[in-house]
Amino acid sequence: MRSNAVAVQRKKSHVATRAIPCARRRPHAAVAHARSEATTRLIATTESRSATSINLQKIDDATLVRDSQAGDHAAFEELVHRYDQAVLRLALHLTGSQSEAQDVYQEAFLKAFRNLRHFRFECSFYTWMYRIVTNLCLDHLRNRRIRREDPAVAFNSVGEEYDRLNQVADSHPSVNPERALQVRELRLRISRALTKLTPRERIVFELKHYQGLRLRAVGEILNTTEETIKSTLFRATQKLRTILADTR
Repeated sequence: MRSNAVAVQRKKSHVATRAIPCARRRPHAAVAHARSEATTRLIATTESRSATSINLQKIDDATLVRDSQAGDHAAFEELVHRYDQAVLRLALHLTGSQSEAQDVYQEAFLKAFRNLRHFRFECSFYTWMYRIVTNLCLDHLRNRRIRREDPAVAFNSVGEEYDRLNQVADSHPSVNPERALQVRELRLRISRALTKLTPRERIVFELKHYQGLRLRAVGEILNTTEETIKSTLFRATQKLRTILADTR
């Protein structure tokens, strides 16, 4: 009797011992399955976002503007992505100040976001955005003029100092040290002369000669006529010639 009882007890213990690993394996299997499902969902979400981004890149500005006006934030983000570098470069070039350019950059897109609902498609989004940037730069230049501050050097899109006139190629390249010195002095004089222009004259001159825009495009950006831009550019050029007369 006692022998049979011991045998039964050992059998039960053996069965229980065999059952334990099975019971332990189930949670691991469930976790693995859950992780697999989570990974699948993550991949699907990533692919979906990637596909959305690719699709947005194929959409023209006007459609993105309409979608943004309807409350599609992804559409507005795509517009920002398309023009953020151009806006920063323009602000850097017009203000010549890295800190002011960063301020203009942020103010410009914030203003665009707040006023996009008023966009009437009378011009391209590109022109509208440039108009916002140039008007903000005009404000900064006017404030600087009041404070009588104007840096002698400007900054490029990566924050490096540069002289605007170094961007203008020398029509007579030479290794002559004396000529190189004369060119540097002339460029410095022109750079300083630009600060003597009114903010609007300077903006027009910069957009035409440094941004390479046509007069009609400059007029659209500044919301005025091409004839007015021609007149402003003429005044700016005459002032520069007068200031630089003693450099000949």
